[in-house]
Amino acid sequence: MKNSSFPLLYQVNTRVWLTDLSRKTGRKATLDDIADSELDKLAASGFEWIWFLSVWQTGEKGKGISRQNKGWRKEFVETLPDLTEDDIIGSGFAISRYKVSQELGGDAALARLRNRLIQRGLKLMLDFVPNHTGPDHEWVPGHPDFFIRAEESDLEKEPGNFTRIKLDGGEAIFAHGRDPFFPGWPDTLQLNYGNPLLQEAMINELKRIAGQCDGVRCDMAMLVLPDVFERTWGIKCQNFWPEAIRRVHEVNADFRFMAEVYWDLEWTLIRNGFDYTYDKRLYDRLKEGHAKPVREHFFAGLDYQSKMARFLENHDEPRVAADFSPGMHEAAAIITFLSPGLRFFHQGQLEGRKKRISPHLLRAPEEPVNDKLEAFYKILIDILHRPVFLNGKWQLLDCEPAWEGNPTNDCFISFAWHGSGDERMLIVVNYSPNRAQCLIKLPFNDLHNNSWLLHDEIGDYKYIREGSELQTKGFYLDEPAWRIYVFSLQSDMSP
Repeated sequence: MKNSSFPLLYQVNTRVWLTDLSRKTGRKATLDDIADSELDKLAASGFEWIWFLSVWQTGEKGKGISRQNKGWRKEFVETLPDLTEDDIIGSGFAISRYKVSQELGGDAALARLRNRLIQRGLKLMLDFVPNHTGPDHEWVPGHPDFFIRAEESDLEKEPGNFTRIKLDGGEAIFAHGRDPFFPGWPDTLQLNYGNPLLQEAMINELKRIAGQCDGVRCDMAMLVLPDVFERTWGIKCQNFWPEAIRRVHEVNADFRFMAEVYWDLEWTLIRNGFDYTYDKRLYDRLKEGHAKPVREHFFAGLDYQSKMARFLENHDEPRVAADFSPGMHEAAAIITFLSPGLRFFHQGQLEGRKKRISPHLLRAPEEPVNDKLEAFYKILIDILHRPVFLNGKWQLLDCEPAWEGNPTNDCFISFAWHGSGDERMLIVVNYSPNRAQCLIKLPFNDLHNNSWLLHDEIGDYKYIREGSELQTKGFYLDEPAWRIYVFSLQSDMSP
């Protein structure tokens, strides 16, 4: 298998993909119906990881709650104006059992899919939801002590955060899964990490999952950190992640953990053992459209930067083609995916889809392909194949004023990459809606004896500059709004 320092990940909406295949085949499609040719395309595109979203078993109770929730249904209709009840399958995060859904072909079909991925050098990532289960989970009747329980008064005071569940011995009040800042998710039940037996049970689930895939994306991973959990529920607990990750690595040393995480807790989870954490802060800063906070985001050390999962959309966020203007979108993509870390792409992003698909739905609307964006992403993905971007050395560069009193240098963001041998790249983005100028001094210390060809791999621009000028005065740029460059540097020996 590939083993890059800065790999590419592709997130697949499994249930939606199989619904599309079912329409084409005229029968219910399973994981076995995903064609080898589709996997070949993903491998040829340079992806190392494929994340199959929502493969685990969910239940009828969760589906019913999804269908009855008026707020959710409004969103569903906005996505699918011709919505039917059958389109609402229930959230893939309201898991009733960590077994592959029989509708997808079960565990055996996943094992066959994984073997096909391995044959193509691809690694499989699946979901793990530490914070909660669906209301149908087998632990509800069998181990009610694994969940946060409450009193009748809690239900009366906060009916959105608690629910009544029938048990063999009568009824009990259970808490919905939630974070400290928002109401509970009504199709979930909150797990109690103050119970050591629950922690042991979740570790055992992880160990079993580690035999079925190569890594997990951990939903809202920060919610089970001891301080967050206690702040939310008033219950002390042991730190789950270090022990869980250690125990999983005992059975699968190469297993990888990616955390969905917010509230600036990325470094905390990295120190807990995570290989990658969401870089939501970069996404938010790019969305705001100002270069300076984006550039300052990259001041952090490489021990932090290399652990970031960089994205412009995923199943939780709006589609980037709908949320960013075209020039801003391409500029943000160059910054996001040509920085160090895990490069995280979402199914539909490369074609410029604009409608986000809720994880409660199993069908997507029909949308035309944006040919211009598709062509841009093809060039970008091809560039990311290069060894310099997969295993090279990255450096943030200073963008200095082009002349005294001109502040527009603050609009630029620039990186350099240096690979093994003589491969070197210069990334320059005017991340602003206005024209701007700057001088960039290149960090390569052997430029002065030659002239150099700077070839833009995105727009096919070419410049020849003297190496001594590049190192002393800098590379002068005067660029329109959202201009992007991905320069390769080649020695030009002509006078």
